[in-house]
Amino acid sequence: MSTLAVHDHEVAHHDEHGHEHHHDQSFLSKYVFSMDHKMIAKQFLITGITMAVIAMILSILFRIQLAYPEKTFPLLTTLLGRFAPNGRISPDFYLALVTIHGTIMVFFVLTAGLSGTFANLLIPLQVGARDMASPFMNMLSYWLFFLASVIMLSSFFVQKGPASGGWTIYPPLSALPKAMPGSGEGMTLWLISMVLFVASSLMGGINYVSTVLNMRTKGMDLWKMPLTIWALFLTAILGILAFPVLVAGVVLLIFDRSVGTSFYLSDIVLNGVQQPFEGGSPILFQHLFWFLGHPEVYIVIMPAMGISSEVMSVNSRKPIFGYHAMVYSLIGITVLSFIVWGHHMFVTGMNPFLGGVFMITTLIIAVPSAVKTFNWLATLWRGNIRFTPAMLFAIGMVSFFISGGLTGIFLGNATLDINLHDTYFVVAHFHLVMGSAAIFGMLAGVYHWFPKMFGRMMDEKLGYLHFWLTFICAYLVFFPMHFMGLDGVPRRYYAFTEFASMQKWLTINTFVTWAAIIAALSQFGFLYNFFVSMFKGEKATQNPWESNTLEWTTPVEHLHGNWPGEIPTVYRWPYDYSKPGAEQDYIPQTVPYSQTMSSNLPHDFEDNPAGLEALNTYTSTLKANEQVK
Repeated sequence: MSTLAVHDHEVAHHDEHGHEHHHDQSFLSKYVFSMDHKMIAKQFLITGITMAVIAMILSILFRIQLAYPEKTFPLLTTLLGRFAPNGRISPDFYLALVTIHGTIMVFFVLTAGLSGTFANLLIPLQVGARDMASPFMNMLSYWLFFLASVIMLSSFFVQKGPASGGWTIYPPLSALPKAMPGSGEGMTLWLISMVLFVASSLMGGINYVSTVLNMRTKGMDLWKMPLTIWALFLTAILGILAFPVLVAGVVLLIFDRSVGTSFYLSDIVLNGVQQPFEGGSPILFQHLFWFLGHPEVYIVIMPAMGISSEVMSVNSRKPIFGYHAMVYSLIGITVLSFIVWGHHMFVTGMNPFLGGVFMITTLIIAVPSAVKTFNWLATLWRGNIRFTPAMLFAIGMVSFFISGGLTGIFLGNATLDINLHDTYFVVAHFHLVMGSAAIFGMLAGVYHWFPKMFGRMMDEKLGYLHFWLTFICAYLVFFPMHFMGLDGVPRRYYAFTEFASMQKWLTINTFVTWAAIIAALSQFGFLYNFFVSMFKGEKATQNPWESNTLEWTTPVEHLHGNWPGEIPTVYRWPYDYSKPGAEQDYIPQTVPYSQTMSSNLPHDFEDNPAGLEALNTYTSTLKANEQVK
């Protein structure tokens, strides 16, 4: 046993920094231009929530148009002015609403809101670091994101309105400033905003990767990291490799718009006049966009996967099932996501052989996703489940990931996709598997780590109400769209009353719109719970969920530097829940094996022969004592 104690002592960590001392900070340096990762996480979260509310309002506006295409609403003219003449949203502004809604949700909420919040909050706390590798770059990352958000929203206030080429901004609508009203200044602002957004993401990503690789506390090797850190780490790598390609595509687009080049344009006739563009190809832009666009899907969903894994293990009171398989599946998704982008382009006239290659890689990437799904279900199986709001949202995330992922098998098949492409089937698929699943993962994280962020608890009853209303309404909104898509109803259309074959879906559109309105109203219950609990919620204890990870060893009151005195040393993996022989149903990572001899198992000492020998000695002594008795 002494050898085990020596081993534990060898990895003890003595931190010599005096970071825990409070500095006198002004309001600006503490709350606005803060370099503390915990404050920056809150800034990302609250900005992301604000952008989500705006995107939600935009979606309700265009859903009203789809439900009541022939009706007039004078209130719309009062609110939107020239964009809704005579009480009806104009067709151009309808497309602008769809464009900005998609852009905000994919980039500003599900990328920056999700990764920005939880990477900043959890990476230093869960790996045992005082702060990020570069706190200044971290602050700069947030303020570039904030500036990008402001510029994106400012496009509503220019003469011809915001960008309106769809969130994918395909040329020629995005490359010709005179193509339509939304191709002018609004599109320019969209492009500037996205370049700033990518700069923010790259700064954040480099910081996250550097912190995970270089700043882990003693004893915290890669196989002792929680799955949240693995997911956020690999997400950051994805962003660093994929986002620059979007910037390259955007720069060429700016050249086409402003300098008269022809990267994406050829043989264009505008208002009956032949334009002087030759030799370009809009398909080139699609390749550049989707080379980012498909990794982007996993940049969105992988943090939600990591958060859900952690929340489900803690609230099942069970070790996560297949920890190594979960890590390898995340790595597999990260690698494979770079070779599947062509499945968005089956209808561009690509060589059928190339289509076959992309189809195979698309179906292969379903394998690591399926591994994760089965492991989540196995973690829940026969667990001592605590149905907290965070747990419900994590289970909801798995539900959406399964139901939305299954339709991905349809769309990944080139033969079927040719019929389903650009129909409501695609809208249903990605709103379930990417939109709803990622939002539910994000909400699980908010409910779970709210005590760590704000030192108070959220109201559970409001949390349950929020979950059930949102869960039911999300399925009511997106599930019927599968059937519309199978019937050939195209996405992004302003009204379906022009087509006799599509008029039968008008009642479904009305139903979907009302489900969306109820879902939107239920989010205001969450907002009330969030902001009131921040100030008036029940005060949290240090470890309210009885969790094993390092962030729950920090004081409830936030310190600059996270821990007073030494940073704790890590001795074990983060999922020792309900271990046979243990005194409690959780053993924090900071507890040495020498203190838990009754619950130690041989595989706990795979890389520690001295510890295994001590365990065998302890077991032999125990058996001898029993025989004496």
